[in-house]
Amino acid sequence: MAASIAYVGGHLQYGVNFCMGQSYKQAIWVPSVTFNGCLQRELSWSCGVSKFLQIRKCNLFQSRTNENWKSFGTVITSAYLRDGSTKYFDFAVIGSGVAGLRYALEVAKHGSVAIITKAEPHESNTNYAQGGVSAVLCPSDSVESHMQDTIVAGAYLCDEETVKVVCTEGPDRIRELTAMGASFDHGDDGNLHLAREGGHSHHRIVHAADMTGREIERALLEAVVNDPNISVFKHHFAIDLLTSQDGSDTVCHGIDALNTETQEVVRFISKVTLLASGGAGHIYPSTTNPLVATGDGMAMAHRAQAVISNMEFVQFHPTALADEGLPIKPKKTRENSFLITEAVRGDGGILYNLSMERFMPLYDERAELAPRDVVARSIDDQLKKRNEKYVLLDISHKPREKILSHFPNIANECLQHGLDITQQPIPVVPAAHYMCGGVRAGLQGETDVHGLYAAGEVACTGLHGANRLASNSLLEALVFARRAVQPSINHMKSSSLDLSASSLWTCPLVPKSLGSDVMHKILRITKEVRKELQSIMWKYVGIVRSTSRLQEAEQKIGKLEAKWETYLFEHGWQQTMVALEACEMRNLFCCAKLVVSSALARHESRGLHYMTDFPHLEESKRLPTVIFPSSHTTGTWSSRQLHQQPIVNSMV
Repeated sequence: MAASIAYVGGHLQYGVNFCMGQSYKQAIWVPSVTFNGCLQRELSWSCGVSKFLQIRKCNLFQSRTNENWKSFGTVITSAYLRDGSTKYFDFAVIGSGVAGLRYALEVAKHGSVAIITKAEPHESNTNYAQGGVSAVLCPSDSVESHMQDTIVAGAYLCDEETVKVVCTEGPDRIRELTAMGASFDHGDDGNLHLAREGGHSHHRIVHAADMTGREIERALLEAVVNDPNISVFKHHFAIDLLTSQDGSDTVCHGIDALNTETQEVVRFISKVTLLASGGAGHIYPSTTNPLVATGDGMAMAHRAQAVISNMEFVQFHPTALADEGLPIKPKKTRENSFLITEAVRGDGGILYNLSMERFMPLYDERAELAPRDVVARSIDDQLKKRNEKYVLLDISHKPREKILSHFPNIANECLQHGLDITQQPIPVVPAAHYMCGGVRAGLQGETDVHGLYAAGEVACTGLHGANRLASNSLLEALVFARRAVQPSINHMKSSSLDLSASSLWTCPLVPKSLGSDVMHKILRITKEVRKELQSIMWKYVGIVRSTSRLQEAEQKIGKLEAKWETYLFEHGWQQTMVALEACEMRNLFCCAKLVVSSALARHESRGLHYMTDFPHLEESKRLPTVIFPSSHTTGTWSSRQLHQQPIVNSMV
């Protein structure tokens, strides 16, 4: 049974939602219920209860090969980790972007910290964030104005309490970064140069040219490297969270990770775990995200019984570089799309179709400064109507010196391909950019799993609602990384590490026994399946959607996953086996299904979620979409934790 709350028309309604069989039924409303001792006026995400939604299924896309799963997937190994491959820390941090690093630096003052990162520490979405961080730092600006811009951009689905907290605390987080050595651009008057981006009513974007994320990442990494209480484990891929059941509560005790350089599994037992693993851009073929963004944290949390929210709201950045329109095309296909920052439009950039007709005023009175969802849909409409592959973004009418000083990284990238942005327009096309949904987190970053916190893009705090306002993502990561610190410290101090805990969970296996020929075949098939999944998501679950196309995506993804899993297990794969590509694939499947299931549940068009058969915004549906934990007894490989959940009490 899952508690649920609805917010409709300014009035809270209480209800209880029952899971019957294999699918959640519609909520049944009852007049007065209190949850966790919270009074009616205090109910919010921070109470550990959601402001409700609509629910789809307990087990997303029930696999058509459950019998195959039972046949091949019940092989349980008795092997455990060898001595020395278990590590004990007070805090484990999954991810090395701004959220993970900022959190680690604070909790390191109170205990030992492991930062577990998939590739090199700097390889994160933070590092690719060009525009900047939004914060109220100008006397003519106000917290109320920033809140209003955020809520309007979020199509009024934002959690107002969360918005207030983030907009109020944002300026202090910027000042902390400056004190730590982050260098931001200043104007001639000596004050911070504040840019303006789409959806913002004021100049409030703190930036370091067009490489803001890289500068923040540099400053934080430098501090982390110099902190003796922090250990960074690079090239460690997080496989699954280690959890146990304490009555009806799920408790997190750390994670299993695969050292992708040595091909060894390392178990991290920790008192507190922070998920800061970023987004899931690579469920789409064209994304501004780095290769590491395969939704690992969202999928792990879902498998560990955490609540997931608002996954239908995938933000497509309107302006990624369209390689097809460059004079000199790249020699090989990019691993991720090159982002053309929002700030180009904020500085006066104008969008044209290939006939050099300005089109944004036809769609929105704010023209190029409209929120991203509006601009992306407008470009998508132009491309489909005109049967063209890209549009043009022109900033060349601005002074050359200003262009080169504000956008040196973009200018250099384009120049390498024969295009001078001071004289020529930039070919651009929308690309998957940011997940507004994720693991539901409260005002202290807490999740429904005890000992597990979430911050950054992996989390859904309620800030972004149905569409993220430009440059609010780094801000959210900074604010929630700091807000998660004190409750994490409190949890750490009230917990103790069980040095025998490592033996409670089955050890994941590296599939050396399958042989190189079989593994080569599995990896080749997995690569093909990944491309096919991305193609399905782009074609059926893109910028413009419909119920029939979402249902078709659901069927196609279910069949594709079943086919892939059958191939794996027929070639000797076991439930507990792990390899980087295969584990990424299961996470991509899991996140894709979460997106489709959430999209099918929302029968309206709001923010980033546009439905041709429900084209209007419905006030009665101004509710977050929530996916409650699924059953452990059935499901596909992507929806199950690799280890057997131990039946033990919480180790606290």
